[in-house]
Amino acid sequence: MLRDRYAPQDLFALVPKLQLQLDPELAQLDQLLDDDALFQRVRGDLVRRRPHTATRGRHSTPVEVILRLLVVKRLYHWSYEETERFVGDSLVLRQFCRLYLEPVPDDTTLIRWANLIGPETVAALNDRVVELARSLRVTRGRKLRIDATVVETNIHHPTDSRILGDGVRVLSRLLRRAKVVLGEGAELGKEVFRTRTRSVRRLAQQLHRVARRKGEEVAEELRQAYAKLIDIVAASRAQAERVCDALQQRGEAAAQRVAEGFEHVLPLVEQAIDQATRRVLQGAAVPSEEKLLSLFEPHTQVIRRQKAGQPTEFGRKLLLDEVEGGIISRYELLSAGGLEHPHLPRSLAAHRQRFARAPDVLAGDRGCYSPENEALARQAGVKHVVLPKTGRLSRERLQHERQRWFRRGFRFRAGIEGRIHVLQRDYGLARCRDHGEVGMQRWVGWGIVSHNLAQIARTQARRQARPTRRAA
Repeated sequence: MLRDRYAPQDLFALVPKLQLQLDPELAQLDQLLDDDALFQRVRGDLVRRRPHTATRGRHSTPVEVILRLLVVKRLYHWSYEETERFVGDSLVLRQFCRLYLEPVPDDTTLIRWANLIGPETVAALNDRVVELARSLRVTRGRKLRIDATVVETNIHHPTDSRILGDGVRVLSRLLRRAKVVLGEGAELGKEVFRTRTRSVRRLAQQLHRVARRKGEEVAEELRQAYAKLIDIVAASRAQAERVCDALQQRGEAAAQRVAEGFEHVLPLVEQAIDQATRRVLQGAAVPSEEKLLSLFEPHTQVIRRQKAGQPTEFGRKLLLDEVEGGIISRYELLSAGGLEHPHLPRSLAAHRQRFARAPDVLAGDRGCYSPENEALARQAGVKHVVLPKTGRLSRERLQHERQRWFRRGFRFRAGIEGRIHVLQRDYGLARCRDHGEVGMQRWVGWGIVSHNLAQIARTQARRQARPTRRAA
């Protein structure tokens, strides 16, 4: 049965000699997380775990504890195991997470609860946090700056040989599971359950040795090695298709689970075979939007950023809207790379809906510029539109961009680069540790929610520490 919270208890009163207390920022964060709207949104997802989660079964970890543990995890950039260990060892964090003297939930338990919270709910949590920032006058929405960054997926560097090798490895794992489910007496024979992992490993080592050499014969040797590798993967795929058909005819739940694994992996392996055949054997170019970069994170995209030392990144592009006060008012994982100017109208519309007014200053880099965006922003009521134009500038445009208000706005825009660095360094947005596109949306959302909560708490603590006029 899902519980809301434990009975309150003051752990600090148990050891008065230690004089324990929450630090000012953590105390402000504690008050922010008491908001009932945040609590109810999280509870609405957790209660859907089972049909009778709200009324039956043994007592679960309370909703309040789960919410605070997830915020603490991202606030301190911990893993689930570290969160369990450090919270259990700290009286201060036990009091903050409202655990008191109760046992800390196991890391696997916390993972299961965290996966129940959907990305839409996390986005709604961020909307509520922005409302709290506005009500506390941390931000008023007078300035808006827009920029994009890349959140990398947790994959190794993509090459055709590695992707094909991963395909054989995953199919071999599923074939072993299917052999247990179907039994030794299956009519398919022993050969259909054969695993080809060692053959792929030997070929991969050969490919690496050949690729380090130079000369005209290297290309032909690589082509021959890749042809053998593709044949091995195609044989594993044919075995997997036969086994999958046999599993689908069985009614057991275990057989259906293994069959679902085959149904997920086989189209990806087919795409990997087609991709390697076109690129290596036929010498054709494969468009970046058609490339498969990982079997485990198939939503990964190739993003050309032309950055020094890292011209190409593998992940997803993230669009960020930041208002004054350091609050990320909106975020969006883009379905494709490229410039940001097609997405600026949505950012402006969302800002007007959230703050009931257009910003006084709208700033972006050259990727956000287009004549249509400038006209749209002025029509919406933006006083200062700071969007530097790309290409060669006319004399009139150059004079326009040299005005004092334009240069001041462009300096304001540069501040979002520091905000992106903070999000990547302290809140995990450099690389996503969750799996799948839904996992990435959830990972990004929790990082931004935790950042916004910490920013509000920091501002409120600084205000309280400031001496009043009478005391001064």
